Amino acid sequence: MKLYYLRFFLTTVSLSVYSLCLIAQTNDYSWDKLPEIKQPSFRPDTFNIVRFGAISNGNTLNTKSINDAIITCNRKGGGVVLIPAGYWLTGPVELKSNVNLHLEKNALLQFTADFNQYKIIEGNYEGKPSARNQSPIMGTNLENIAITGFGTIDGNGDAWRMVGKNALTEAEWNKKKLSGGLVSEDGKTWFPSEKTKKAHLEKSSVLLGPAKKLSDFEDIKDFLRPNLVVLTNCSKVLLEGLTFQNSPAWNLHPLMCNNLTIRNIKVKNPDYAQNGDGVDIESCKNVLVEGSVFDVGDDAICIKSGKDEEGRKRNMPTENVIIRNNLVYAGHGGFVVGSEMSGGARNIFVSDCSFMGTDKGIRFKTTRGRGGIVEKIYIRNLNMFNIVDEAIFFDMYYWTKPPEANEKQEAPKVSIETPQFKDIFIENIICNGANKGIFIRGLPEMAVKHIYMKNLFLNANNAIEITDADHIEIKNSVLLTKGKDPLVYIESSKNINLDGVKFNPEAEVLFDINGVSASNIRMKNADLKNDAIKASFNHGAQEKSFKK
Repeated sequence: MKLYYLRFFLTTVSLSVYSLCLIAQTNDYSWDKLPEIKQPSFRPDTFNIVRFGAISNGNTLNTKSINDAIITCNRKGGGVVLIPAGYWLTGPVELKSNVNLHLEKNALLQFTADFNQYKIIEGNYEGKPSARNQSPIMGTNLENIAITGFGTIDGNGDAWRMVGKNALTEAEWNKKKLSGGLVSEDGKTWFPSEKTKKAHLEKSSVLLGPAKKLSDFEDIKDFLRPNLVVLTNCSKVLLEGLTFQNSPAWNLHPLMCNNLTIRNIKVKNPDYAQNGDGVDIESCKNVLVEGSVFDVGDDAICIKSGKDEEGRKRNMPTENVIIRNNLVYAGHGGFVVGSEMSGGARNIFVSDCSFMGTDKGIRFKTTRGRGGIVEKIYIRNLNMFNIVDEAIFFDMYYWTKPPEANEKQEAPKVSIETPQFKDIFIENIICNGANKGIFIRGLPEMAVKHIYMKNLFLNANNAIEITDADHIEIKNSVLLTKGKDPLVYIESSKNINLDGVKFNPEAEVLFDINGVSASNIRMKNADLKNDAIKASFNHGAQEKSFKK
């Protein structure tokens, strides 16, 4: 890194007066006054599962013993249910109020691969009511609960997941075939059972409806992969110290919980695990996630609030969230919002995290039909290394195809189904290695707007792409790119301000401006040779749209 760039990056410049006023007017919290999260507390009484008949040999099913210990602890006023060191096999475990399920060091709690131990229940899939197998650990309408300790909780997810041949090495693929299950006719996919294969090939829906009973899903039961831990409508929740791994689907799914603390845990799934998210915080309020490590097959730390009409009817945003001092390895995104964000998200503070090898770093995703407002998000002090795609990513075309550049397409009218991303503040970000530094893509009828970024140091193949956006500000930043491609691609966007941004001096064109609606694009305080800013104007863009 050149000393010139280092000195520039380390220079701290305050937010503009406009941004400070905006924070004061729109935010209930600030970095100096973060949300308060209440912690659970427990009686010291201890209920050892061995006293209830549990046997540690990795073969005996201890479902009854563990659940009996939890029920007894709850009935006697609460306390600690102790899982001592050893290898404990079990079926589904149901938590109760005032119980701390505690694993000692070298305790391995593994959930059985016998699918018959998991009954089909009414659950939740991507924010909608659906048929699911009972989760290995569940709790509903509880208060003052915890899962803590120093051991490992293993969901035996490999027994549930189908997997593609191209996701494994040749040795792993051969081992998988020898483990049982079935291989597709084209030899490219392994299925754990006939029921899973049937559901996949027939593209069976898992959603519940008036004409669908739980018993109707028996012929595809094995396809209904459960999340490892599901806590629904619970208050004062603590997950601390443990390793959660090998989940059949999402690892941790707190849903409509209040006062949730996740501290010093490790979450691990194979990189080929479909829906292998780390933690999905859905419609929760007052949340702390800190000091934890995620290495998963999908999004790592994800904010959700329901999908489409169901999420809007629930109308429970995820709000008042602190995410700090976490480390993410593999994952589709390090910190993620969406795409099921129909109930909204607000007052979220992300700081002092490192993302290494994730597909994307900061990831916001949604699409038409979702609705919901994501706002008042504050992100600072992130380190990123070897990001596969984009370091900072906003996209409102998740799983849909956007129009081609300058393609005439009538935009729908803004309605309750139109999602929004706005009032997001990002500062002090270092990314060493990404395909693209910043990607922002809104909708013609609803721009991504009021995104304020400062003190970025992004070393990427490509710098910035902005489409259908309004009021995007990038200040006091360094953008190191390769080649001579344009620094900034802008399409159908307005009020774009680059102030004090350093860039690759070899770029032949700094701005590629597109679309008749592009306007008020500014670059100032740039260190340019001969004070020249080179821009191209295409697809109806006019030279007056750009100012310096």
